[in-house]
Parts: sequence; structure tokens; C-alpha cells
Amino acid sequence: MTQDAFGSRLKRAVRLLLRGDHTAVARTPIPAITQEEVEEARRFFPRPKFFIFGHARSGTTLLARVVRLHPQVHCNWQSHFFTRAPFLTGLVESPEVAEWLGRRNNRWNRGRDLSPVVMRAVADFILEREAIQEAKGIVGDKSPSSLLHGAAVERLAGVYPDARLIYILRDGRDAVVSQRLQSFVDAVDTLTRDDLRLRHAFLASPEAFLGGARSIFLEGDLRGRAEGWARNVTETVAVGKELFADRFHYLRFEDLLADPPGAIKKVWAFLGAAAPGETEEKALRLEMGRNLDAEWQRGQLGEVASRIPKGGAGSWKRMMTARDLEVVEQVAGPILRAWGYPESRGQGTGNRGQGTVNRGQG
Repeated sequence: MTQDAFGSRLKRAVRLLLRGDHTAVARTPIPAITQEEVEEARRFFPRPKFFIFGHARSGTTLLARVVRLHPQVHCNWQSHFFTRAPFLTGLVESPEVAEWLGRRNNRWNRGRDLSPVVMRAVADFILEREAIQEAKGIVGDKSPSSLLHGAAVERLAGVYPDARLIYILRDGRDAVVSQRLQSFVDAVDTLTRDDLRLRHAFLASPEAFLGGARSIFLEGDLRGRAEGWARNVTETVAVGKELFADRFHYLRFEDLLADPPGAIKKVWAFLGAAAPGETEEKALRLEMGRNLDAEWQRGQLGEVASRIPKGGAGSWKRMMTARDLEVVEQVAGPILRAWGYPESRGQGTGNRGQGTVNRGQG
């Protein structure tokens, strides 16, 4: 060790001893995994991987439930490797870990930061240990990507450039209605005082809300949710096509509901699974008839839950007020139309002349 290096370390040690802290060192950027490292990882963990992304309340769980009905395909959910903090990168983010994995005298790292190899090995093990238990050869995770949008796709590509990515989207109006109702059921601790007052009114007299005469939204909250949906769709599809090309597949939730066998057969073919037989098609029909979310809501809201629309298409036509529709149209109208969804104006059976959005602070 040189005299300068020794002096620098001594100064850091004295600072730590006297003040209990030391100068923060920024973590060097985590490198993307290389093709050579991908090939090495696949020798240890050979099962093809896939990931399902989508905005919250867009059918990601339903898709995961039916895709794993195939005898070759396993899927589970909410790993949030790439979609919610601390992410998979949390394993290697600290400067101390970066220094260790990239240290020059660490002869195991071949002169390169081992971080992407560590992340890939951890994720592969988590995915494949369950696939082995299920005796399936293709394995994937579904995690809603509402928080990061296109950045989630970029994070995925940095560790799994060889994976397949499936994106499911739903009419943004149905998505935000379902998301808002879910917040009334199992995210009460996140609600503001104005939200809680609105929730109380909804539970006390749901008829006005369910018929479109009164809004379940605060206007700022609705605008934010609609903007989030629009950004999620736009960025995910653009970045997915750019980074994954023919390993990127997207479908609409409504098409899955309208023709479950046709939609899911395309997904299975995309994943490289064999054509399904009668057993899989029968299981698919049974699974599509279940609504686990409805069962959960009944346990939380009692009789009110039975009146809340769940898992279908077009709930917004009954539940959104005229002002709700105006707000969504301003924010996401062109994107809705680009994906084949009908215009908001003139839709629905609720009392549009009197319906108003609540204007409390979201």
C-alpha cells in the first residue's frame, strides 16, 4: 500500500471514529448483463423465463392464473423484481456491495462488476425452484408495472434480455374505476381525509355511485390515475417493442374475456408451449368462471360488495359521471381510441346531467 493510500484510509477511519460517519461514496452504475453471462446463467437455470406486466386492475392476475393451466407453464405473482422498490437491484445497490463485487483483487469477477450475475442467479433460483416443484419447463412472474411504466421494461432488459414479456391492457376507464374501488376495500390506510369521507358516503348509500349520479373520485385523483394509465400503456408498448422485438406480446383484457381459448392459445404459442388439449381447454373455462377478487371483497364489504361490478368490461358506462368522462377524455382520449375503445361522450345509463366529480383535494 502506498503512503498516500494509507493516509487516505487513516483519515477516513479517524472521521468515522470521531463523527460516526464518513464521506458518502456513490455507487457505480450497475451494468447490464452480457450475452456471455446470460448463456452461463442458462446452463445452470435452463428454463425459459417470461414476465407479465400491466397497469393495476388490468387483468394481470387473471392472465397469470390461466396461463399456468398449461402443463408446461408455471406462473406466480408479485415478485416485483423490476416493478416496485427496492427492486432486484436492492441486493447490490450499496456502494459497499458494489466495491466488493467489483474489487480488482476479487479473482472470481473476471475484472467486472458481478452485480448482474448475482441478480440473475437470485431471480433464476426463485423462479426455477417452484417450477421444479410443479414439474414445468417454462416459468414466469406477473407483477403490475403501474409505478415505473417503461422504466420497468428497461430494468427487466438489463437482467433478462433473453426473456419474453407479455403486456395486458384494459380500457383505462374500467381500470381506474376498479383501482378506485379496490382502494376502498383494501387500501384504506392510504386514503386522505376527503377520500375517507367519500368512502363512507359510498358504503352508506352506494346506489348513487353505482348508477353514475355521483362520482367515486376526487377530480385530482381521477386525473392522476388516468394519466398513469395512459403513460403505462404508451411507454410499455414502445419500450417493449424496442428492447424485446419479437419477444414482446400484448393483448387486451377485453379480448381475453370475449374469446379465452383464442387469446390464451396465442400466449401459450408465444411462450413456446405445445398446443393445448381438451383438458386444458376445460380447465380454462372453469378458471375464467371464477372471480377470486369478488370473494375477497365480499369478506371485506359484505352485501355492498355484491353490487360492485367486478372483472368485466364496460363498468365505466354505469359508474362514471359526465365530469368523470370529461376528465378521462382530456387525459387519455386519443390513447383509448388508438386501442379501439369507444368514445366516452354519450355513453352509459347513469344520470349524466346531474353527475359530478367530487372536487376535494386528491
